[in-house]
Amino acid sequence: MEQLMRTLSIFGLIVMMSACTGPKGDTTAEKKAFIDNMASETLADLYREEPEAKSRMAKMAGYAVFSNINTNLFLFSSGSGYGVAHSGGKKTYMKMYSLGLGPGLGLKDFRAVFMFRDQDTLNKFIEEGWEFGGHADAAAKSDEKGGAVGGQASVDSDIVIYTLTEAGVALQATVAGTKYWKNDELNQ
Repeated sequence: MEQLMRTLSIFGLIVMMSACTGPKGDTTAEKKAFIDNMASETLADLYREEPEAKSRMAKMAGYAVFSNINTNLFLFSSGSGYGVAHSGGKKTYMKMYSLGLGPGLGLKDFRAVFMFRDQDTLNKFIEEGWEFGGHADAAAKSDEKGGAVGGQASVDSDIVIYTLTEAGVALQATVAGTKYWKNDELNQ
């Protein structure tokens, strides 16, 4: 029982730390610029690692790019982050949070690129924000050494998702529920 309480306490601390993840900057303009820069760098990395992604993107109705810190401690995982959705030249800044169950251990900083095949699916993502899926991965990266580009299945066939690991070590197989929603502070 004592071991269980210790594990739950550590997990609670990790969840609280990951919940504090947000874009850098003191002003709304600085936070938006930080997110826009992250999205541009992520797309450049994706196109360098997976060249066909660029031609696939050209056929899509829109896209979203997110930065996420994910932690997994034994049977529990959580993650939080921020990003921006692009639809017809309009940007919608968003937040995300996930909780999951499944075996694993690790801390992972990764980026996700969502490509939407049609406008209705993109609008639904922006307005309703839910995406539920499972994933399994093994990744290790520190600074410029190691790394992974992987796919993550979505329950919606109208969305293509690429994930890029920035830093961290993780070995996990989880089923996670993720909530994406508009960032009211940045969309004023």
